Amino acid sequence: MSLNNIEDIAAYIVADGKGILAADESNPTCGKRFDSIGVESTEENRRDYREMLFRSKGMKGNIGGVILFDETIRQSAADGTLLRDLITNQDALPGIKVDKGLQPIDDCPGETVTVGLDGLDERLKEYSSMGAKFTKWRAVINIGEGIPTDKCIDANMQALADYAKCAQDNGMVPIVEPEVLMDGVHSIDDCYDASARSLKSLFDHLDKKGVNIKGTILKPNMVTSGKDSEIQASIGEVAKRTLECLTENVPSDLPGIAFLSGGQSDILATAHLDAMNKIGGFSWKLSFSYGRALQAAALQAWGGKPENVFISQDELSHRAEMNKLASLGKWEEELEDR
Repeated sequence: MSLNNIEDIAAYIVADGKGILAADESNPTCGKRFDSIGVESTEENRRDYREMLFRSKGMKGNIGGVILFDETIRQSAADGTLLRDLITNQDALPGIKVDKGLQPIDDCPGETVTVGLDGLDERLKEYSSMGAKFTKWRAVINIGEGIPTDKCIDANMQALADYAKCAQDNGMVPIVEPEVLMDGVHSIDDCYDASARSLKSLFDHLDKKGVNIKGTILKPNMVTSGKDSEIQASIGEVAKRTLECLTENVPSDLPGIAFLSGGQSDILATAHLDAMNKIGGFSWKLSFSYGRALQAAALQAWGGKPENVFISQDELSHRAEMNKLASLGKWEEELEDR
């Protein structure tokens, strides 16, 4: 892979229907996932699980990049191969989550800002030396009574822009993730409004910082009804409203938009992505950066047992293949029947 600059790297990650495997769960989050299958979250078990994912046949041709957690980028497989090398052997690029989590905002109840700018340049230099080609930073926006506030959106989008500039200065592609959470009873209109405000602020800040948009990937939420809303928007409405929001607020020279799944079921996340690509009419690649929506079936099939490795890998491979088809607008529900 001769990828000489950030624009080439960004284009490669989302080329030809490929997407991103988000495997950057923190140890506490990984612990919750392992609890669901009765497996202890030890460093060795986390290593074995991720090694299994990265060796899956369906990685090649379907996954263009893998987002890692700090522990994982330093780990080696059971045979001594670095996990990051397993990823490059599958023609995918290793990336790294670099934010340090959420901190409450003074005088803004229920709202947070993402931290991690302190020492970021040094961390990025180390990750680059380890072969990381891209990075990720997540901002979290809640919808509720009187929120999100302009103060919360501005603080989070400014931090995303500061991070993105620092990543590019270190030769790595920034994935900017302004996630409007699905949690709550809000309507699809409320989600549209919060998403539009966040995206407009984000690209204003990126422009002010001089971030190269052609060397950046956006990881947004889809515009959906709140998880607990009595009225759930249809697949067609989610696709239409999400595309409207993106078209109004995202520059056309951005190479790729890789959606987060945000708690959607794996098949619904695929169906929404496919519906958008079937509508078409946009300049960016519209792809996926899924965690649970790629891994959930594989995790359940694995159950921590070595004898289940191949079944589990088949589950991940299937979801990767289905989401590649959705990124090309070629998925059909009957393809899920196996």
